[in-house]
Amino acid sequence: MSKRLLLQPDLILGDTIINLTPDILERHYIKGLILDVDETLVPLRQKTVSMELQKWTEEMKQVVSIWLVSNNLSQSRIGSIANSLNLPFITGAKKPSRRKLHEAAIAMNLAIEEVAMVGDRLFTDVLAGNRLGMFTILVQPMVDPAIAARSYPIHNFEVWLSKKLGISLAANK
Repeated sequence: MSKRLLLQPDLILGDTIINLTPDILERHYIKGLILDVDETLVPLRQKTVSMELQKWTEEMKQVVSIWLVSNNLSQSRIGSIANSLNLPFITGAKKPSRRKLHEAAIAMNLAIEEVAMVGDRLFTDVLAGNRLGMFTILVQPMVDPAIAARSYPIHNFEVWLSKKLGISLAANK
């Protein structure tokens, strides 16, 4: 598989994770979700989840299995977020490594093809999911409005490089 294809998400939501619906998952035969945490579910360094995210998670748990898999090493912070959503979690995943994603899929008792990796980053979330053969969903990052005015150099670099490689980042839900 080419580097370009490894970075191309299967689905680009074009919005935050809150707009990922059961209908979208059903259309793509998804039975399990592996969710990144930082900037996919909550802004960076935030320790609590919004009521909107809690409601979304409860609705989604009715139709799919969900695990949180984060590169973040903070067991207490990620654990607190996971516990508030009543979800299992893995920290220190080292994405784009596939190992922890595979562990979560096995724990869900689902085939890799039935699980989607959902995240806000091409070079960690999408790359890890694609390397494992999962369906990959790129979402817009959840950012703190107070910080949003600042630039995000890593995100900007990923967008620039993806364009150079011919990767489409247009929403395609």
